[in-house]
Amino acid sequence: MTDLPSKAQIRDWIAQHPQETTKREIAKAFGIKGAARIDLKRMLKELEAEGVVLKSRKTFRDPETLPPVSVMQALAPDASGDLYLKPMEWHGQGAEPRILFQPRDGDPALAEGDRLLARLTATPGEEQDYTARMIRRIAQAAGSVVGIYRKEAEGGRILPVEKGSSRDWLVPAGAENGARDGELVEAEPAGPKGRMGLPKARITARLGDPSAPRAVSLIAIHEHGIPDRFPAEVIDEAERMKPVGLKGREDLRHLPLVTIDPTDARDRDDAVLAIPDDDPDNPGGFVLWVAIADVAAYVKPQSDLDREARKRGNSTYFPDRVVPMLPDALSGDLCSLHEAVPRAVIAVRMVIEAEGRKRTHDFHRGLMESRASLPYEEVQRAMDGEVSDRLGPLMETVIRPLYAAYGALTRAREARQPLELDLPERQIVLDEAGEVTSVDFKERLDAHRLIEEFMVLANVCAAETLIAKKTPLLFRVHEEPDPEKLDALRETAQASGLTLAKGQVLQTSHLNRLLKQAEGKDEQELINLSTLRAMTQAYYNPENFGHFGLALRNYAHFTSPIRRYSDLIVHRALIRAHGWGEDGLSEVDVEMLDATAKQISDTERRSMVAERDTTDRYLAAYLSSHVGTEIGGRVSGISRAGAFVKLDGTGADALVPMRAIGDEYFHYDRDSQTLIGGDSGRVIGLGARVLVRLDEAAPISGGLIATLLEVEGDAMAGARTRRPGKPPKRAKGRAAHAGRAKERKVRRRRQ
Repeated sequence: MTDLPSKAQIRDWIAQHPQETTKREIAKAFGIKGAARIDLKRMLKELEAEGVVLKSRKTFRDPETLPPVSVMQALAPDASGDLYLKPMEWHGQGAEPRILFQPRDGDPALAEGDRLLARLTATPGEEQDYTARMIRRIAQAAGSVVGIYRKEAEGGRILPVEKGSSRDWLVPAGAENGARDGELVEAEPAGPKGRMGLPKARITARLGDPSAPRAVSLIAIHEHGIPDRFPAEVIDEAERMKPVGLKGREDLRHLPLVTIDPTDARDRDDAVLAIPDDDPDNPGGFVLWVAIADVAAYVKPQSDLDREARKRGNSTYFPDRVVPMLPDALSGDLCSLHEAVPRAVIAVRMVIEAEGRKRTHDFHRGLMESRASLPYEEVQRAMDGEVSDRLGPLMETVIRPLYAAYGALTRAREARQPLELDLPERQIVLDEAGEVTSVDFKERLDAHRLIEEFMVLANVCAAETLIAKKTPLLFRVHEEPDPEKLDALRETAQASGLTLAKGQVLQTSHLNRLLKQAEGKDEQELINLSTLRAMTQAYYNPENFGHFGLALRNYAHFTSPIRRYSDLIVHRALIRAHGWGEDGLSEVDVEMLDATAKQISDTERRSMVAERDTTDRYLAAYLSSHVGTEIGGRVSGISRAGAFVKLDGTGADALVPMRAIGDEYFHYDRDSQTLIGGDSGRVIGLGARVLVRLDEAAPISGGLIATLLEVEGDAMAGARTRRPGKPPKRAKGRAAHAGRAKERKVRRRRQ
């Protein structure tokens, strides 16, 4: 008779041989044959009932271990940039095991929430319990759903607020999370499709009344996954901070530095000063100071504050709120350069010539004290002759020298020829209740341009210093436009009677000449928008590819560390390069530079989209009272869906669907970016002056739908009499054939 092993022996063998756990393999290991297999089966059942082993299909394993091949979910990278995985099934009594993912060349990049099938290797004695290699990715992370909940007999539905989304989500009974009918909710996908093929969702958060004015930005925050609450440990760390003193710093409090910001600014991270240079070798030159809040003194590498700041990447700005990168204890207090308060800074001293060319520069880690916190408008009024009482004593020593230095920098800018787009920035004005009272366009003052020029030069200095000192950093990169986009811009220019040179290395001066040609003409806004669309998206990178738009070879963001993580990295690099302390760029920071560059480039784009969506929703709310009225505008885009029209007064973009363009069918010509009438051969192109009737304005989604009434003063047949949503008649027979012939004729004429 075969001797049976004890239960302890079976358990130990399973734990030591996780890849050989079928009943046959266990029997073979212990030499169990014949009728003894029945006893082995009984023992395995007893072990399973006792919870000592876990049966999965035909295999047995220790519940305190994981099978060699398991389904995992990716977690967010840790402070060192390492990616850990979470087992989708863990039945052990102890802590969930730590699983380090080890990617191989060719593996797809994993994001938080992605699921994968992975092969595990136990690593006893190591910091992690297992290492994992990818077999295949099973599913990418499903995004959250934000929408309006509609209660039904059993469960309900979610109507997504995302513009262009036509798919509802089913909420099964029990997955409502207490949501009430009509509430704004956030949900996550939950299982296979339900009735009518609709996907299922589980409500995870109730966001309140969707019609409340301040719900607009809340929708964007949740829709785009922007973190808007700081963890308790991050708040605690920020509130424990004390002001940095003079020790180890240069005393710069004698310098009459001032901050110039928007009237409602909460954080002030840059201060400026200009002094006429008394060096006889630099006649008409200036010594410029730009002092930037020393955030690195408070946000140390791999701290809770640092991890949260890197996760957010940047602050996000909405008309009614700011989602900051740093807690208010830092962003609004210790790191903010408030008037008459000593504040830690990293400052750059720059010497420029009368024509604005930089001669020298050097960096200082110091302590400053702002002489005044000034709004742009007050400074500009003072230079225009309306001097306030507090600015009077500063005019000759501070304000006028700043403008004189700005004049010199302007001359250098004109010689450099950065891209000079003229696109006014919209400003949504809200009342105390959060309702839109007006849509204005921000006035561009010399006071704004002055600060921008000082900041650009300081950013150049930061990049040049770190390159010279061979210190790793993050560059702000803006590559040249794609040739195809340039060709599209060239065609738009030609259709407007303008020219963009071809067959030479593109420079910003060429684009500026095009913009100058359009200045003062009806096509000015169109050409500016088309030029902007031809540009590539700026991003962050440890490698330097230059900044095309600014016409600069070396450029890094240094001047806004309160609201951009990239600038904090550059500050740490400067601290490391100068040997100013232990809070400089760490080796972990250096190892993570590539990952950090991608992370903060992504969060920047996320914020831009969220801010744009919020503006669209506020504009739709503002225009909802104008539904049925006729509004002028210009065609700003053409697609298969129809024409996009930028409306006068607000700059809002309304979609004119194909069904709402005249009393005939229009065909989309991708090459010429035009719509061509099937009957008339009428051509509607970019920049065309139009009159539309606003048919729909949806504040929840931000969508605007309109009907085209006139193009360049010519009425569209049947547009005013047709009901919204009713399609035009289809051309038939000879009329359709004639329409196609005219279309071909128009195309030949445009070639």
